[in-house]
Amino acid sequence: MIVHVGSGSDGTEDSDSSAEREQTNSSESDGNIPKRTRLTRASLRLSQSSQGKLFFPHSCSPGDVEVNPGPAVPSSTPIPQALSFDDFCNRKNTLDVKQDESPPLTPTGNAPSSESELDISSPNASHDESLAKDPALRDSDKDLSHRPKRRRCHETYNFNMKCPTPGCNSLGHLTGKHERHFAVSGCPLYHNLSADECKVKATTREKHEEEAKVQEESNRHATRHQTPTSRQTRYKEQVTEMRKGRNSGLSKEQKEKYMEHRQSHGNTREPLLENITSEYDLELFRKAQARASEDLERLRIQGQITEGSNMIKTILFGRYELDTWYHSPYPEEYARLGRLYVCEFCLKYMKSQTILRRHMAKCVWKHPPGDEVYRKGAISVFEVDGKKNKIYCQNLCLLAKLFLDHKTLYYDVEPFLFYVMTEADNTGCHLVGYFSKEKNSFLNYNVSCILTMPQYMRQGYGKMLIDFSYLLSKVEEKVGSPERPLSDLGLISYRSYWKEVLLRYMYNFQGKEISIKEISQETAVNPVDIVSTLQSLQMLKYWKGKHLVLKRQDLIDEWKSKETKRGSNNKTIDPSSLKWTPPKGT
Repeated sequence: MIVHVGSGSDGTEDSDSSAEREQTNSSESDGNIPKRTRLTRASLRLSQSSQGKLFFPHSCSPGDVEVNPGPAVPSSTPIPQALSFDDFCNRKNTLDVKQDESPPLTPTGNAPSSESELDISSPNASHDESLAKDPALRDSDKDLSHRPKRRRCHETYNFNMKCPTPGCNSLGHLTGKHERHFAVSGCPLYHNLSADECKVKATTREKHEEEAKVQEESNRHATRHQTPTSRQTRYKEQVTEMRKGRNSGLSKEQKEKYMEHRQSHGNTREPLLENITSEYDLELFRKAQARASEDLERLRIQGQITEGSNMIKTILFGRYELDTWYHSPYPEEYARLGRLYVCEFCLKYMKSQTILRRHMAKCVWKHPPGDEVYRKGAISVFEVDGKKNKIYCQNLCLLAKLFLDHKTLYYDVEPFLFYVMTEADNTGCHLVGYFSKEKNSFLNYNVSCILTMPQYMRQGYGKMLIDFSYLLSKVEEKVGSPERPLSDLGLISYRSYWKEVLLRYMYNFQGKEISIKEISQETAVNPVDIVSTLQSLQMLKYWKGKHLVLKRQDLIDEWKSKETKRGSNNKTIDPSSLKWTPPKGT
């Protein structure tokens, strides 16, 4: 039985309303459903179970209702009196509603599979009739605590994506602060951890950070001490004690376990790190991993890094395949490939292995362009003018940006000189690293940008580049300093170099009084860098209105012992092998 509710409010029926109903019936026969208020399934069932009794909401009257189609009502059957909505709600609980075997049909002629398929056109009718269906809903409008809360996920999550680690379900995050991850940097499984362990570690880190903030706040207005406080001394002793057993080596069982882990997982998992170093250093490493992962996640949410973005992941460079660290502004047609092929001699970049192979068959370069100003053994340094060899220097800057964060120079290379260090063999001079410097620096910067290629890192080449830059400053009879800001690895390298230079000077110094100005003139190191290094070594004291430089024999002896262990394999710059004169003008 289909009930149509008209728009009239009284019980009379004129010709216009009849015409409207005829038009409505004809439109229904054509399959076009008019936009009128319909009763829900509960009201339809009530009407069927009551043998044709009709109940109307408060917005309708008996004269507005037409039953079509339906069995003819005998004249002896009394027509029930229309009920108001309030009477209907009061009497509904006393009605014995009998369920029919077949569900009522919808206006389309199909039985609905759920209550949500019933079309409710009027919002008011929907609300009133839902109240009529279940009076308990009237009380639940005020208290919705019984309803389950819908889980909301971050709008940037794309659930069609998944973590590339085999066997990972993308749940959890290395930082312990997110519910999902889509990259290896945030995958707990890749780092041989579980999601719960990451959350526990995150809670521990937050607790330590809060304690550090409290301690920093209490020491903010305290007098700065030249000597370590008792708390710092105790902490240093604890760290020394924890690091004592880090060089004990791995047992046979541990080595077998690590080899089995590597053979079963390969590069899809991080190597096992337990017992390789001290627990203190391992925790520092885990903390740095979590911080880097958090920074990457924040950049991804902000839209600065998106999955599938134009970022080169790896480059094929000579005999090595290198993973990149940062984004470099290569042309989009090359950047979107994800893998780049670079000639190690002319630094031209290509799209495929085939193009690189054909290029290498024709490339006549075996060393960087420019003048060779230094050679000792297999190590050579070439001076390349950015104005004369513009394309090579631009390609060098684009390559360097893949491994440097604070680099902004890519194309404007003409005001700079590039000093490229290479290592020679029977195939040519292979790029080890380089540094650039301005032709005319008003602030006496002897380095603008410095880089050691990843395959040559931690082998002493970084210190050789730094030492070579200061050698050029000595020849120019100037005091030099690197341009700021320094990258993280650059800062570590420079601090290590300054420390070594000062300790060597102290070891060879035979006088009684020492001057920072004299140290600066002999080493070409800026006095500001000398003072900061002396402070870090606790060799600078303030006594009776004067700053005194202390000669700490323990540090000098420690440096000398390390120098002896290195022996003849130590990579150093020989000033006698330099064949260079300072350039005049630009």
